[in-house]
Amino acid sequence: MPRKTNAIQEDTMGRLEGKVAGVTGAGIGKACALAIAREGGRVVVADIDGSADIACTAQIAAEAGHARALAMDIADAQAVAAPFETAERHFGRVDLLVNNARAMHLTPRDRAILDLDLAVWDQTMATNLRGTLLCCRQAIPRMIARGGGAIVNMSSCQGLSGDTAQTSYAASKAAMNMLSASLATQYCHAQIRCSAVAPGLTMTERLLAKLDGCMQRDLRRHQLLPRVGPPEDVAALVAFLLSDDAAFITGQVVCIDGGVLAHVPTYADGGNSRAARLAGDTAEAAAAPRC
Repeated sequence: MPRKTNAIQEDTMGRLEGKVAGVTGAGIGKACALAIAREGGRVVVADIDGSADIACTAQIAAEAGHARALAMDIADAQAVAAPFETAERHFGRVDLLVNNARAMHLTPRDRAILDLDLAVWDQTMATNLRGTLLCCRQAIPRMIARGGGAIVNMSSCQGLSGDTAQTSYAASKAAMNMLSASLATQYCHAQIRCSAVAPGLTMTERLLAKLDGCMQRDLRRHQLLPRVGPPEDVAALVAFLLSDDAAFITGQVVCIDGGVLAHVPTYADGGNSRAARLAGDTAEAAAAPRC
């Protein structure tokens, strides 16, 4: 059954009622911010693209939610305090954090190790990993003062498996998984939970602009579920992990990838069954567009 998309006051389950969240990055982060608002939370959205922030908060406001927008580069250590100060100034507290901002503009230049420009490595780490750390360092003391909180860091399936490129991105996401486990371990006594979410192919507006139909088809071949994941699927998982329904979950890396990492590498070619492989080849050839 499709997920509801009507007004926030009608659609909310109230699991985050009264909570205040910071959300960085307005790609998947936009869907996360909307999901938090629909659960009764108030949100500060921070993205390097100020227009994306405004569009996100305008949609929340149109659905009777409460949100603030802020243009910010999380790689800038001096600027990172701003969304948390904004949350306290306008909403009085910080309970939740979704670290979603990432340096996606660098991925076309993120190549194999010997071909990798070290500036791409440094900038990717500065945003994806160091930026996440900086946001956590701002949120944790505020959560401690409130008696606890929850953090979700947006990792990736690329942080769990090797690839022919995306070296910097993958390394930053693998490190984020351990950062999440470390945070969960170090601040459990303060009632702060932290887990990472590892999406597979998730069709944001930004990604849709980069992938043609043939690329999408090739990526989908390796999924068990025969569709592309929308940002709303990831957001639903994030909202759950932030809520008290996930009160006994911390320090985990939760995949949401349509089954990409659940099978043997030869799955898309029929696995270990010759009959399945031949049938798969026939069906794929019939369905495939000309590339």
